[in-house]
Amino acid sequence: MVVNSVVYRAGKRGEEIQIEDISEAIHEPDNYVWLGLYEPDEPFMQKIQQEFGLHDLAIEDALTAHQRPKIEQYGDSVFIVLKTAQKNDRDEIHFGETHIFAGKNFLITVRHGASETYAPVRKRAEENQAMMAKGPAYAMYCIIDFIVDHYLEVTASLSDRINEMETTMFSSEFDRSAVQNVYMLRRHLLALRNAAQPVDDICQQLIRLHEELVPKPLRAYLRDVQDHARHAVTDAEDMREILTSAMQVNLALVSVQQNEVVKKISGWGGILVVPTVVFSMYGMNFDHMPELHMLYGYPAVVIFTLLACFCLYRGLKRSGWL
Repeated sequence: MVVNSVVYRAGKRGEEIQIEDISEAIHEPDNYVWLGLYEPDEPFMQKIQQEFGLHDLAIEDALTAHQRPKIEQYGDSVFIVLKTAQKNDRDEIHFGETHIFAGKNFLITVRHGASETYAPVRKRAEENQAMMAKGPAYAMYCIIDFIVDHYLEVTASLSDRINEMETTMFSSEFDRSAVQNVYMLRRHLLALRNAAQPVDDICQQLIRLHEELVPKPLRAYLRDVQDHARHAVTDAEDMREILTSAMQVNLALVSVQQNEVVKKISGWGGILVVPTVVFSMYGMNFDHMPELHMLYGYPAVVIFTLLACFCLYRGLKRSGWL
């Protein structure tokens, strides 16, 4: 459950620290602890609560992996929930969650579900000792930025697949599997948009309402994260709109194709009405039908029927029904 537990002194990485020693380490001046957890259980989180003095409601939320993105303040610390997204080899988007506890002298990340390790984030943050020396807010920024960048990577990687789907949709043939794939991708893009949209408000609150936690030099970094989150939302919405339009075009093309088939069937049905009427009339077996005893009665009726069918065929052909 413990991925990493490190104490930082004046922005420099120190030694790894045991959970039992955290409460003492965070009370030393210029010290803070960065603790990384993955799907911890309730007894362990209660232990974490005692070491860091966290609020009961925040611990309760951190144990549940189905929270909406949000930011809550509990005393001198904040609790942040973010959705994570990553794409597998089959272009399927999987979502997880990262819960962040941030205070003046500690940073705790709790990962649930689909989420990449934050080891690269930790390495990147440690390279900038000047910003790390300002407190755990810079490490918090690096994590949020890492999550938002993954939103953009997912939308960028879906561009080729969406182009292929769009080409498939521009067909007059109805493909149930293609429509199902488009529908599922639209659902994933909706979930991605819903994950990225609250990041804008979360960063805004960190900038305006938590000045004691977020130093002034860091606010420009959070505004950059806001901009990236807005881009992710825009990209997801644009892709959903493209897929929606493609589905509508496909349904329209299928309807037009079906109408053409119905028109052809109706046209041939209209042509066959003429011989049906004529021949059914002569099948009534009446004795006093003048054409029955005429020498050229039969060929005349046949020729008349063929001419009528031909004229009807020409008319339907010119009108585009055949």
